[in-house]
Amino acid sequence: MPTPDKLATDATVAITLADGFEEVEALAVADVLYRAGVRADLISVTDARHVTSSHGIRVVADAVLGEADLSAYTLLFLPGGMPGTLGLKGTPAIREEVLRRADAGQLIAAICAAPSFLAELGVLDGRRATANPAFIASIAAGGAIVKEEPVVVDGAVMTSRGAGTSLELGLEIVRVLVGDKAAGEVARGIVRPL
Repeated sequence: MPTPDKLATDATVAITLADGFEEVEALAVADVLYRAGVRADLISVTDARHVTSSHGIRVVADAVLGEADLSAYTLLFLPGGMPGTLGLKGTPAIREEVLRRADAGQLIAAICAAPSFLAELGVLDGRRATANPAFIASIAAGGAIVKEEPVVVDGAVMTSRGAGTSLELGLEIVRVLVGDKAAGEVARGIVRPL
């Protein structure tokens, strides 16, 4: 996706895409970040830059996983969707980066089904978290303290419920990376109450 003309921060976000990702979750967050002046790169976890969403929409990623250094990004974002979440789970480099970030206390965000992946890796054990209602039992089984808020932040881990909460997750990421004022300005610009 294009880098904003005027960057508000040096912070960057890697948006990981596997075939079957939920396009609203990935692209609504990307849009909010762009509006806030945050560089976000779409990273395909496949061998191709073209990634197909859960609804058959083809998106061109900025890079494939082999071209990106995920550890260089400030925040790693895992959109949900099926079978996109399974594609992320099945990618060793993504699993390794999630675990590395969790150990280092670095920022991770996941939405919809993707928090179940974090739970399977033990990242949500003892943390407040949320997920799509169909995956609440999965995160609870992984030790999460289940909440039903649209976005839940516990330390460096952010989780959100689904496509309908994507804008709220994007605004929370902006708040964490750039500040309350920037999040408020973007919210007003997209006519979204904070």
